[in-house]
Amino acid sequence: MTDRDLYEVLGVDRNADADTIKKAYRNMAKKYHPDLHPDDKEAEAKFKEINDAYAILSDAEKKDKYDRFGAAAFDPAAGGGYGGFEGGFGDFGDLGDIFGSIFGGGFGGSAQRRNGPRRGDDIGVRITLTFEEAAFGCKKDVSYTRLCKCSVCGGSGAEKGTQAQTCPDCHGTGQRTVIQRMGGMSFQSKTTCEKCRGTGKYIPTPCSKCRGNGLEKESKSLKVNIPAGINNGERIALRSQGNEGKNGGASGDLIIQVAVRPHKIFVRDGYDIACEIPLTVAEAILGAQIEIPTLEGNVKFDIPEETQTGSSFTLRGKGIPYVNSQNRRGDLIFTVNVEIPRGLSDKQKGHIRDFAASCGEKNYSKKAKFFKGLFGKND
Repeated sequence: MTDRDLYEVLGVDRNADADTIKKAYRNMAKKYHPDLHPDDKEAEAKFKEINDAYAILSDAEKKDKYDRFGAAAFDPAAGGGYGGFEGGFGDFGDLGDIFGSIFGGGFGGSAQRRNGPRRGDDIGVRITLTFEEAAFGCKKDVSYTRLCKCSVCGGSGAEKGTQAQTCPDCHGTGQRTVIQRMGGMSFQSKTTCEKCRGTGKYIPTPCSKCRGNGLEKESKSLKVNIPAGINNGERIALRSQGNEGKNGGASGDLIIQVAVRPHKIFVRDGYDIACEIPLTVAEAILGAQIEIPTLEGNVKFDIPEETQTGSSFTLRGKGIPYVNSQNRRGDLIFTVNVEIPRGLSDKQKGHIRDFAASCGEKNYSKKAKFFKGLFGKND
């Protein structure tokens, strides 16, 4: 077992819950998995260290002992109750589930399972759209790098003219037996064969291009149809455009995440859009025909007399088109705000005073009701 703090190995806080520990383990195990670093001994050692840490921290009882006694709880020389095989040869049932979901194959399973079809990983890319592109749809060129079958070895991992052989260490089983003696007793357990990494196959002469991995990188570009009505944060999945699988496994998907730039005027709410329109005092009092901006240009709208600031109006069908619908669209809802003029001359202010004096309480019903309610006046 490693001398490093196990929480540090997984990069989590000592108060991390089980889900956080598992998530950290998934991320780190995927990063350092030997299949991705076939000739990197440092990555292989790191991978084993991560497994050892997770084998303890994922088990509530073992985690409790580690929290109380540290590494001494698993050191037979220190009188621990678990023995020296704890980190490397514990219960790996959960690890099998995790690696099944991450890499498409079992961890520590049979060679047949390890050599079975393995689905390729999904690839995520991000594209940025304007507000109008998201509203009405568009076509975008998407470039990315993916893993595909090696052009030299055809995915076998073996150099041209050679082939994989049955592993001499495990004789094709993908596992080897480990015997450890403690206190006069022998403990026997099985572990994944390190030479073939559980596949049962050994490549004496790895492909010079892919180094035995069977996959190589390729640059790819696609013209993608962005549907009208897509929203910020939504995703588009292009099936089988991700990394190619192994051993006949299906390819992963290309997952495109959409980011939409904010609009200068409009704010989106579902399939509706909203904006604010300024009105002059005269337009609000007398009514007026004004121009309202839409995503497709300005339209004329008649503002009624005596319109109050904060009043909202709706233009049906001028919002965002519904995804996968040719005719259905949201609405445009605009709110009017009456703008008080600034920089008036003395003469203009005089006209306003005359106007104010000519208006009685009946012209300001909201103000009259407010003060009647405030001071308890009765009609």
